[in-house]
Amino acid sequence: MDLILEGIWKAITLIVTLDPEVLGITLLSLKVSGTATLISLFFGIFSGTVVALTRFPGRKIVVSLINTGMGLPPVVVGLFVTIFLWRNGPLGFLEILYTPTAIIVAQSVIATPIVTGITLAAMQNLPPKLRLQILALGATRMQMLGLLIREARLPLLAAVMAGFGGVISEVGASIMVGGNIMGYSRVLTTATVMETGRGNFDTAIALSIILLLLAYLINYVLTRIQQRERPR
Repeated sequence: MDLILEGIWKAITLIVTLDPEVLGITLLSLKVSGTATLISLFFGIFSGTVVALTRFPGRKIVVSLINTGMGLPPVVVGLFVTIFLWRNGPLGFLEILYTPTAIIVAQSVIATPIVTGITLAAMQNLPPKLRLQILALGATRMQMLGLLIREARLPLLAAVMAGFGGVISEVGASIMVGGNIMGYSRVLTTATVMETGRGNFDTAIALSIILLLLAYLINYVLTRIQQRERPR
């Protein structure tokens, strides 16, 4: 119990004093996970909408793959991203392994199936005849897609929260592709693992509390937006 209280006190101290190292790690975590979430939204909403609105051979297999991807183990993602970015790998010429960019790539791969799956479910829950009604009113297909996405905006906000939550708390892939380099590619989760391994439990608890607060604040803002948009 004393150890937990020490960790809480240290977290308060680090936050109040704006510790440069912790501040840098926190900002990098936000930058990396925020960018990965935006990338996953771009690909996930597009692909989820396409799969939901079209019928093609093998569609059930594709949907099953998307649903499986929603639970994709981060360490598996980290392994394959590392192989692809390795100096002798297919994308080794990019020379981004052990950089924040590599973490963004890995986290994007983790978050995209989550966003895709939620988008797919949201679009399928819309009234089946809604598309025909929109087109009958003279809308183009692009306008129709825009209106459908607008109608599904509440569950899509849930997709944003799920995607961001999945990557901000991810640790396995971040360590594997980022290298946990101090002042360069160290984020809150990897720093927590490192401090725990060193036996610095008070610091690890402090970093965990900061991570929880960060995740809560982001999701609180998104939840306020979602609930404000809820139909009455």
